[in-house]
Amino acid sequence: MRPIACALCLRGRTDSAAARQAQRERQARMGRARVRSRHVEVHVNRRGRGASNRMRSQCQSQAIVVNPSVRWTSHPGVSRLSRFASACALSALVSLAACGKHEAASPGPRPVVSMTVHADQSAPSTTYPGGVQARNSTPLSFRVNGKIIERSVRLGDAVKPGQVLARLDPADYDKNAASAQAQYDAAQHRLVFAKQQLDRDTAQAQANLIARAQFEQTQDAYASAVAQRDQAKQQLALSQDQRRYTQLVADHAGVITAENADTGQNVQAGQAVYQLAWTGEVDVVSDLPENAIAGLHTGDSAQVTLPALPGRTYAAKVRELSAAADPQSRTWRIKLTLEHPDADVRLGMTANIALSPNPAGNGQPRSFTIPATALFHDGNAPALWIVQGADNVLQLRRVSVSRYDARTITVTDGLKDGDRIVLQGVHTVSVGEKVHPIAPLHPEDFAS
Repeated sequence: MRPIACALCLRGRTDSAAARQAQRERQARMGRARVRSRHVEVHVNRRGRGASNRMRSQCQSQAIVVNPSVRWTSHPGVSRLSRFASACALSALVSLAACGKHEAASPGPRPVVSMTVHADQSAPSTTYPGGVQARNSTPLSFRVNGKIIERSVRLGDAVKPGQVLARLDPADYDKNAASAQAQYDAAQHRLVFAKQQLDRDTAQAQANLIARAQFEQTQDAYASAVAQRDQAKQQLALSQDQRRYTQLVADHAGVITAENADTGQNVQAGQAVYQLAWTGEVDVVSDLPENAIAGLHTGDSAQVTLPALPGRTYAAKVRELSAAADPQSRTWRIKLTLEHPDADVRLGMTANIALSPNPAGNGQPRSFTIPATALFHDGNAPALWIVQGADNVLQLRRVSVSRYDARTITVTDGLKDGDRIVLQGVHTVSVGEKVHPIAPLHPEDFAS
């Protein structure tokens, strides 16, 4: 038989079950709120730390802590927290989307260093290196073989015509001269005898005392004696000349510029012993490339400067231009004559030759000297960046460069007076780009 519970016990049990049910519902609501708060915090952290901080401050102002470890003080706050977190997330998303719709401001025109070009006042003269030389310079040598026994001059000595410069051992040539003299004397004696015999036979032949054949033999002997005498005379003169050739004599006034043999040395006939530069006109000699001789002619004017004599300029004229290039260097030799050289001009000095071109008004293109930093390229051709029009748009223009120097170039075609060119950063700009031209900070750095 089951016991019957009293009403009080049943009421106590019912209250306990209801309390447990309410606690389970409360824990479920808190779990859902905790999941929502985590989602809101993660979403805000992704969108921006600032929005998260603002939402946190707003939540704290409502006495709500958005944190996984949040503790709730009342049941109704859970629903309010859910609605407020959703509103905060929505407002953060809207604000971030609105920020993303703002377009980035376009950058202004790029500043470039530029300058306005002007044509050179005068046509540029092309300068080439050269050297000062005597117009006539000859090697001095003995005309016979022998051993040098004396040298009378040294390098740099000035000599006069007829001055003895060196001597060979004359012993052998004295003997040859003595032998030739003896042969000449013998031939002279035979000629005298032949003459006497001819005179006797001529008288006898007139008296018909000798045969005609004998008289003819006498005439032949006399003719042979005359020929032998002449031969001996020439041989004697030759031996005397060879003995005289043992002395090296200057045939022109000048300066010894080289010594090629020394005392005691055996030399051959024609072997150079000295180099003699004649006194008189002075030339400047240079070797030109093929692009420099096209418009050059004999008689053209030039200016010559000597680094050893600063501040002096000498006028010169083209005297000789080689007709063919040197097979090794592929250059053409040019010789110019200094019109009024002074005593300070020494042979062997280095010179700078400025060839004067034709005047610019006679069909010659105008030239522009600009900094080398402005040079660019269009394919394989040299080019410059030109700043065009009032909107400063860049244009790449091909030019012709006639001269390259260390810091400047000379442009003869492709530029006009007043054009504005880019000086720096030519590798960073492009065609059609708008730029902001600015003057060089230090214009002297771009001076030619």
